[in-house]
Amino acid sequence: MDYRHHFAKELRKNMTDAERLLWRHLRARRLNGQKFRRQQPLGPYIVDFVHFGERLIVEADGGQHNGSHKDWQRDAWLRDQGFQVLRFWNNDILQNVEAVLAVIFNAVTPSPCPSPARGEGTE
Repeated sequence: MDYRHHFAKELRKNMTDAERLLWRHLRARRLNGQKFRRQQPLGPYIVDFVHFGERLIVEADGGQHNGSHKDWQRDAWLRDQGFQVLRFWNNDILQNVEAVLAVIFNAVTPSPCPSPARGEGTE
């Protein structure tokens, strides 16, 4: 097991309160049947939560992330790999998890195709 996988395992054992709360809602396909993984090694990084099918990463951030240049570089690398990155402050997760889940739900739920304009779609 390489260093990143060992470190990810340790992070899973020592999640923050916000990460634990979010995981309670994301695990076992509880969010509309969507499959998320937690503390997942991805390239040179370990992401808090990832949905590989939708190429979505969810990060729970504490105060140490406020304007971090490393976070900016990390997000840029992840976007270059085709991932969308959603970041939420820990206190937002703890105080309003339903709103956070709504944003995540909208990111993993395909929007319906718009109806054809009047007169279109028929021959």
